[in-house]
Amino acid sequence: MMNLLRTFLLSFVFAAVVCPSAFCEGIEEGDVVVVPLSGEVNPAQAIFLRRILKEAETAKAGAFIIDMDTPGGRLDAAVDILQLLLKANIPTYTWVNDDAGSAGALIALGSDHIYMAPVSAIGAAAPVSGEGMDLAETMKSKVVSYFSGYFRSAAEAKGRNPELAEAFIDSEKEFKVGDEVISPAGSLLTLSAQEATRKFDDKPLLADGIAGSVEQLKSEAKLTGPTVVIEPSGFERLALWITTLAPFLMFAGIAAAYLEFKTPGFGVAGVVSILCFAIYFFGHYIAGLTGFETPAVFLLGALLVLVEVLFFPGVMFVAALGVALMLGALLFAMIDQFPGEPVIPSAEAFAVPALNLALAIALSVIAIALLSRFFPNLPIFRRLILATSSPSGASLTTGHDSQPAIRAGDRGVAHTALRPAGKALIGSTLVDVVTTGDFLPAETPVVICTVEGNRVVVEQAVEEEATASGPSENERHQTA
Repeated sequence: MMNLLRTFLLSFVFAAVVCPSAFCEGIEEGDVVVVPLSGEVNPAQAIFLRRILKEAETAKAGAFIIDMDTPGGRLDAAVDILQLLLKANIPTYTWVNDDAGSAGALIALGSDHIYMAPVSAIGAAAPVSGEGMDLAETMKSKVVSYFSGYFRSAAEAKGRNPELAEAFIDSEKEFKVGDEVISPAGSLLTLSAQEATRKFDDKPLLADGIAGSVEQLKSEAKLTGPTVVIEPSGFERLALWITTLAPFLMFAGIAAAYLEFKTPGFGVAGVVSILCFAIYFFGHYIAGLTGFETPAVFLLGALLVLVEVLFFPGVMFVAALGVALMLGALLFAMIDQFPGEPVIPSAEAFAVPALNLALAIALSVIAIALLSRFFPNLPIFRRLILATSSPSGASLTTGHDSQPAIRAGDRGVAHTALRPAGKALIGSTLVDVVTTGDFLPAETPVVICTVEGNRVVVEQAVEEEATASGPSENERHQTA
């Protein structure tokens, strides 16, 4: 257990040394947190913004500012970022620092306030293919219909004109305010800083004001806290891959843990299991989906399982509780919860994490069933058994003139738990054995089924009826 705990903690310490910003951003209460969103909008940026926004909320920061300069990017990532901004419990700002094109314009709609640099533009959010080509007409109409409705809702949630949001993405939409046409049908809406801040009925069309810098924005918005600028770390893209591969990391960790449990000593399978779970929790931490609480719960569950196996075999309750804690930790590590939200997430938040966990469990059940059936007969398993050292003076197997002969049919008792490998005392000889796949606790009577070179296969022995108590009934009649 100490090895497991040490390895788990070292992985976090290593990450903290390589990239301290991944663990401690230095955000304090009242700070104005500024994060860049530049280049193409992508899922890694969504992971970065989620992590920093949650840390800002936890620290009770005064405001969260996105320093935006992007020509656009993936709509799915834009939706993720928009959802983050809609959940935020602290004031959010978007400063359009030159360009908020396409997906950038849609993200800006989710912030509480928009400010623009003197020479900047926002808009033109028509969907295109991943190669930058126009979509086929049918596909384009479907995508535009879905996302225009989605971003209309976002604009309404922030008190903005929903027709403006629709004109950003739908070129067929005419946008006008009163009798004045701002963008005619047949062209996408794009606004300069001056156009975006133009007032109609004492209300700006889109942006709250023009600011040449973050400090000027703070002055215009009356934000007084210290400025904390945070850059994305090199772990953000790694976190994207880890969260994407979460079901397979869980599957590999569970299957490797089963192999470790079934082989004597601590070996490669145990290391693989620990690494899989450590990478899983580390990636979800960097992605802003979990804190240190879920790994702690997972370790507590693993400790309960070990206590059951080592000290109370057969009780089952302790191990069942441990397994429940471990599965719960794996599930909650994937759930996106913001500070202040209910402890029990919504069904929608549960959906994808529960599906990932179910997939991992299903794969693990299949793998364990196959391993239980075929693994004891594989050459690699034999090598694992032979690699186990024997106590001084005890023979591993037989066949040598200097050691007692061990044959099929010989009986003995399990010296250690057989899972399915372990040691059995055959006569006065301590032998490395393997069962046919069953788990047998120590002190269980066993009988040798086969001896194949250095491989000794045993099964639980059936107790024979004692005959030493006296002659049988037939023998008594015969003597009479």
